Amino acid sequence: MMNYYLYPLINLFLLSMLIFILKYKHFLVMLMSMELMVLSLYALFFTYFYFFNHEQFFVILYLVMSVCESAVGLSLLVLIVRSHFSDLLLLLDNLW
Repeated sequence: MMNYYLYPLINLFLLSMLIFILKYKHFLVMLMSMELMVLSLYALFFTYFYFFNHEQFFVILYLVMSVCESAVGLSLLVLIVRSHFSDLLLLLDNLW
């Protein structure tokens, strides 16, 4: 029964990792792909802890940490857009 939930979530994680690796031009796309990785891992943790009757406290703790991570990412995005007027990552470094 768990395999029905497991394989799509693993595929979702791998596809979001592929997007993160291949689409590195814009900072917003990278943040969205990282958030998709976090959400797929959250769903994997939730299904694992649900099916094996473990404590659900770790799932809530992971969710709190992922919210903090997304808040830091959005604040970095706002900082980059205000200072460089774009979210292109190639504009941040003069060596590229």
